[in-house]
Amino acid sequence: MSNTSQGAIGASTASRFYLAAWRWHFYAGLFVIPFLMILAVTGMIMMYIGYFDGRDGEKVTVPVPPGAPALSVSAQAEVALASRPDGKIVEWLKGRADDNVSVFRVKADGVQTMVAVDPYTGEVVESWERRQGWYDFADGIHSDLMLGTTGDRLLEIAAGLAIVLIVTGIYLWWPRDRSLLRALVPDLSEKGRALWKTLHANVGVYLSVILLLFLISGMAWTGVWGSKLVQAWNTFPAEKWNNVPLSDETHASMNHGPVGEVPWAIEQTPMPASGSEAGVIGIAPGVPVTIDSVAKLADAIGFNARYRVAYPNGATGVWTINQDTMSADAEDPFSDRTVHVDQYTGRVLANVAFADYSLAGKAMAVGIPLHMGLIGLWNFILNTIVCLSVIFLCVSGVAMWWLRRPKGAALRVFAPKTPDDLPHWRGAMILMLFLSLAFPLVGITLLTVLALDYILVKRVPALRKAFG
Repeated sequence: MSNTSQGAIGASTASRFYLAAWRWHFYAGLFVIPFLMILAVTGMIMMYIGYFDGRDGEKVTVPVPPGAPALSVSAQAEVALASRPDGKIVEWLKGRADDNVSVFRVKADGVQTMVAVDPYTGEVVESWERRQGWYDFADGIHSDLMLGTTGDRLLEIAAGLAIVLIVTGIYLWWPRDRSLLRALVPDLSEKGRALWKTLHANVGVYLSVILLLFLISGMAWTGVWGSKLVQAWNTFPAEKWNNVPLSDETHASMNHGPVGEVPWAIEQTPMPASGSEAGVIGIAPGVPVTIDSVAKLADAIGFNARYRVAYPNGATGVWTINQDTMSADAEDPFSDRTVHVDQYTGRVLANVAFADYSLAGKAMAVGIPLHMGLIGLWNFILNTIVCLSVIFLCVSGVAMWWLRRPKGAALRVFAPKTPDDLPHWRGAMILMLFLSLAFPLVGITLLTVLALDYILVKRVPALRKAFG
């Protein structure tokens, strides 16, 4: 019999609960480690590409002629459209700085092409098919493992179980026989598995708070907990738009695949519709409603960073001016803003700023760009450290499991033993119930594993041996 088995049988109440927490930490890690590795690696890929090249590849610079004014946006648009004469322009991305190109999204035969135009010479600098680069390949894996709904559900379960890892990990680390200060410093004099353990515990504790924030902000995009429970109850109410006519489309229609391009707080909000006298004066009456007048309106009403303008889609479509930190338009999430303009009258139908979001919407407006490393260089460096730390936790967890296995033993799972007389089981069941209500997929998964562990693993000798 192993030492762990003997400890499980003769352990005190506190020790038995420790062993039970250790077993759940092990089981959760067994499922979560591959997913956390994937998320950390793809997250770093996306962050580095976005920082140096831009999510849309738009960080292209051009010389700025001394004293030369930029061409009108409409003149630049004509150049972009001439390069794709069979298409139509659906979006303009203003340059972040004077030496950045203007980028126009041109749609033709179902293919969307990004055309970068020198705003001073009116020349096409570069063009590329939208959402076909390495950023989007990594994002497809990061969002749903390129498995669609199945991948989304797997990642939602993994993120929820990672929260279980954090809670049980802090319980296992909690200093019981030494001061808190000593527990916060790894003991580098240790060797072998003990060294892995002290490093794993300390990195995990320091990482726990920000990782928890990252997991929750990531789960807010998922299909069950995010879309059905959290986002649905915290979406900006269109009723605040003074009874403007609404479209059958929601803001989510402006997204492209798994890539979120509109603020989380309004993604499920219906779009306003053009063709009425609703709204307030935006573009002065009598002035044609064009990309030029819409751009002037954006500057006049205080858009203070890079913004993008979506062209009207169809007869009831609207001009949409959007500045969103999540889309790397700015480094200040408090300046996020979305404005819709009637394509016929130029009247502002909706004007939604950070202050208008619900509490959850505000948290997400800050949390998502923080998650993506978009709030300045400090955030980029912090997220790099976080991703590397997550990778280390995964590697060290596997290393500790491997070193714990009895030498010469056959390949088995060797999960930590669970005591037969488990204390506090009622409290554990209440925790399971809470998780089931708060995170349905995670709760179902935990209850399933608990049932299999109790019904099969503890009662079938072959399984008890394999998982013991």
